[in-house]
Amino acid sequence: MKKLSVITVFLLAIIIWSCGGSKQERSRNYMPDMMDSRAYETYANLDTLKSQGINYTAMPVAGTVKRGELYPFPLAADKFGDSTNYVASRQVPNPITALTEDQSKEAERLYLVNCGICHGGNLNGNGPLYNDGTGPYGVAPRNLVDDPVVTGMPDGQMFYSISYGKGQMGPYASQLTTTQRWMVVRFIRDKQIQKKGGSAPKAQGTDSLQSAGTPPKTTSPVGIPKDSAQTKK
Repeated sequence: MKKLSVITVFLLAIIIWSCGGSKQERSRNYMPDMMDSRAYETYANLDTLKSQGINYTAMPVAGTVKRGELYPFPLAADKFGDSTNYVASRQVPNPITALTEDQSKEAERLYLVNCGICHGGNLNGNGPLYNDGTGPYGVAPRNLVDDPVVTGMPDGQMFYSISYGKGQMGPYASQLTTTQRWMVVRFIRDKQIQKKGGSAPKAQGTDSLQSAGTPPKTTSPVGIPKDSAQTKK
C-alpha cells in the first residue's frame, strides 16, 4: 500500500510538472523540420542571397522600368549655373496626351496635396502659404492658368521644374512618380484650356497610360541624380 502511494504521488508530480512552464517555449520535438518551415518570410533579410550575387528584394536592376510605369525622364538635373538640360527639356513631349475621368480626379488630388499649398486650389498662385500676401511666404507663386510664362511653357520643361525644382520651388521627384508628375502636368494643361473656355481632351477607354509613348532619343544621362541642387528662378 505504501509503495502504491509513492507511485501515485510520483505520477501526480509528473502530471503537475508537465502543466507548468512557459507556453512560449517549445518542448523537445522530434523531427523539427516537419514543424518549422525553412522558407523566408515576406521582406525577411536576405543578406545571404545578396552575398551570392542574387538580386531578390533589393533595388531594381539599373535601366529597368517596373510594370505600369512610364519611361524615366531622359534628362538629368543641371548643375548650378547651367541650364542646358532645362532648355533641352522643351523638346520632351508628355506621353500622357489625355486623362480619363478617374485619372483626372487622381491628378487633381496629387496637385492639391503637393502643389496647392503654394499655387492654390484654383491654380491662381494664391495658396495658403501666400494667402494674398498675408501668409508666411511673402513672394507670390506663379499663377498656373494666367501667367504667360507658365501657359507658354512646354510640357517637358514643366516636368523638369517639378522633378528637379526651379526658383524657390523644391524638387518633387521623391514625392511623385514619373507617371504622377506627367499626370499633374496634363492636369495643369487641361485647366489652362478650360480657363480659356475650351474643352480639355478626354482619354478613351479605362487607362490612357497603357498607350503612353516611348521616350525621345537623347544623349543626356538618364535618371535623377542623388544630389540635385535647387536653382533660382
